Amino acid sequence: MNYSRTVAGNIGILALQGDVSEHIKAFERAGQELGLQGEIRPVKSPNDLTGLAGLAIPGGESTTISKLIIKTGLFESICRFKGGIFATCAGMVIIATDPGDPRIVSLGLIGMKIERNAFGSQKDSFEADINVKGLDFPYHAIFIRAPVAIECDNGVEVISQIGRGIVAVRSGKHMALAFHPELSNDTRIHRIFLENILDL
Repeated sequence: MNYSRTVAGNIGILALQGDVSEHIKAFERAGQELGLQGEIRPVKSPNDLTGLAGLAIPGGESTTISKLIIKTGLFESICRFKGGIFATCAGMVIIATDPGDPRIVSLGLIGMKIERNAFGSQKDSFEADINVKGLDFPYHAIFIRAPVAIECDNGVEVISQIGRGIVAVRSGKHMALAFHPELSNDTRIHRIFLENILDL
């Protein structure tokens, strides 16, 4: 297959907990569809952030991920990171200025207030077709012990919300999602993120 674009864009996946391999595969597919050259690699230490245009923070257990970010010395490095951050589920909690739980040391990169486990426990996980700003038809989203944003600061763009609350936002180069796009074969949201951070 021939691609017209040859823009390089290295993406890191925070590899402390969560579905890291699924995120790697999803970004690889999205990059191929956009005709991009670049490396998708796990991030476990501050040095791993070097040369990255973007960083994904996967789902998992937000209190655990928060502690591991501090333990590995990544907290300050992620706060200073100049690229875009793609935060999903627990990542949405950790990136918020108000994560809704005093046990979580927030990265504070998107001005929003979070309600954790907004839909209930693991057994209350669900799938739904949702409207996302910038997509021409609904996105089939997978929600697993998902959070929602209940307040957003000025300058934070709400790109999707359902009855329970806000489930997707953008702020500058950053994007935060309450659901798990890496578990879908639909790469449109990954492509929106890549196009934004690489100015495509």
